Amino acid sequence: MPILNPGQRIRDTYEVERMIGEGAFAEVYRVKHRFMGRQAMKVFKAAGTTLEEIERELSEAVLLSSLRHPNIVEVYDANLHEEAGHRFGYFTMTYMPGGTLDRHWRSFGRELMPVSQVVEIGKQTCRALSVAHGAEPPIIHRDIKPQNILIGFSGDGLHVRLSDFGLAKAVNPLTLLASAVGTLGFKPPESLEDVDSCAADVWAVGATLYLLLTDEMPFPHLNSRDVGDARHFLRPLRPPSVFNINVDPALESILYRCLAANAKDRYGNALELLEDLEHWAPSSAKPSTLVSEWSPESKGAMPHASSHDFQAEARASLEAAMRMAGSPAGLATAADLLEEAISKSPDLMDRYRVHLDLWRRGVMHVSTASFAPRDLDEP
Repeated sequence: MPILNPGQRIRDTYEVERMIGEGAFAEVYRVKHRFMGRQAMKVFKAAGTTLEEIERELSEAVLLSSLRHPNIVEVYDANLHEEAGHRFGYFTMTYMPGGTLDRHWRSFGRELMPVSQVVEIGKQTCRALSVAHGAEPPIIHRDIKPQNILIGFSGDGLHVRLSDFGLAKAVNPLTLLASAVGTLGFKPPESLEDVDSCAADVWAVGATLYLLLTDEMPFPHLNSRDVGDARHFLRPLRPPSVFNINVDPALESILYRCLAANAKDRYGNALELLEDLEHWAPSSAKPSTLVSEWSPESKGAMPHASSHDFQAEARASLEAAMRMAGSPAGLATAADLLEEAISKSPDLMDRYRVHLDLWRRGVMHVSTASFAPRDLDEP
């Protein structure tokens, strides 16, 4: 049973609109601030019995407030909420209408994501991670994966924010290591020996990019039974170009270095990886739109809790956006809804880029008044 309900008011400041995500330790809601518009609210599931326990839960908010960067979610507020005689810690942060990278990746169905978009996601993720890795001592995320990378859209294109620093930890300043936690499949071989480092975060970024480019995990047979058995990492990595001919040798070389079995052979931190991604340039050949022949169950490389009809959801969000854009007061909400639609149907970006840019500026688009449902026949 959810902790909060739609329509509920928190501290006379936030109105709960709906739940947008749930993890093992917390629920995330879209809320509307009384004066500052939509935000995301993370509410911790464990009802704290002492202030010390709640303060430990809110350590993520404290950490995020020290890591300010356009590619990291921004924390606005942290406090306590009383519910049914229990106290829950919560904090509010940037709301990203596009949702998670996992959802955006799945919206491509059997088509592979464009290589240039994958590289842009990698660069923005590394810019965020470089801030943490550049701290003294370095802070490692320890749970980088598509579900913890948030996506937004604007007239300028795609915008990434790294989120969920709940497992982040400062490394030992002498060894530059920390204990290993996170998600199997996005953890390197040394994590089986309870070791984490900046190079382990680099592995997770590499595994994420490999998945986005190929619809396959670099080591697909890992599961809970493999914990403690590093032999699965000793098999040669399957070249990503086998699955996606648009992956050129330069990009393939970057992925090989990210996913090297020995941490010493990897990029030492996100900044080193970012430098190579910044220098990568797409080939002069026109990229092909490819369909994954290796995942007959469409994005089956990663398990998913429920099925979605992304086209139908995009249609509904787009229709709602156009209705809201009929008045100046509804433009901000319309822009949020349009971002939601784009995240579920990427082809909409080219068609509605101008709308999104103008709505974010508070300007009504002249074609909005003439919009008709037939415009959604092929979203």
